[in-house]
Amino acid sequence: MNVDPKIQEQLLDLAAMDTELAQLAHRRRTLPEQAELDALETERVARKDAAVGVEIQLDDIDRDIRKLEGEIDAVRKREDKDRAVLESGSAPAKQLTELQHELGSLERRRSILEDELLEVMEQREALAADHDHAGARLSKAEDDLVDVTRRRDDALADVDRLVQTRTGQRAELASSLPDEVVSVYEKQRERSGVGAALLRGRRCGACRIELDRGEIARIAATPADAVVRCSECNAILVRTKESGL
Repeated sequence: MNVDPKIQEQLLDLAAMDTELAQLAHRRRTLPEQAELDALETERVARKDAAVGVEIQLDDIDRDIRKLEGEIDAVRKREDKDRAVLESGSAPAKQLTELQHELGSLERRRSILEDELLEVMEQREALAADHDHAGARLSKAEDDLVDVTRRRDDALADVDRLVQTRTGQRAELASSLPDEVVSVYEKQRERSGVGAALLRGRRCGACRIELDRGEIARIAATPADAVVRCSECNAILVRTKESGL
């Protein structure tokens, strides 16, 4: 196939656009903002779990407090009842003695329960502080997530705008080239990722391999408008002044 050398040089522009579009696609997949966002989301879930864990502990300890308060209240009521009977002196002496005994036991029991309640309430106070801290950490993670999401979306929008611009420019350039040339270029690009490349000296710009002297001699003897291919990767080799032929 013979193609005007100027048109062949335009294939280099097309290849450069395809390289840039591939780089933009890679950039879109590997945005640092996305990696940061993924890490923050993992952190947010961990902090959410931590906050929920503390809430569960608080619920458990509040149940313990209510139980202890109920037991203390029941003991206190029994104390009041026994004390009222003792103070009235209306019961038989034996019963009064038994009530006095019971009252002492109730007072000791209430003291133990009150000590337990104090200890549990101190634990709750520490847990409440942990809960506040976990909540603050969760709020910060959520705020950071909002900020990074915005930056990620801005970065994606920048890439997408550039892709749209380059895609339009590529389509315009491709439509200006002969269909047969574009078809050969596209088929090669599908196979190896690079449709055309500059022959610089003896090195193919697509596969980066230096061609042997015999191959270079063959290419040098080929008419300028002939489309030549790399013997190693089959990419279209575009010859310019840089080729040194």
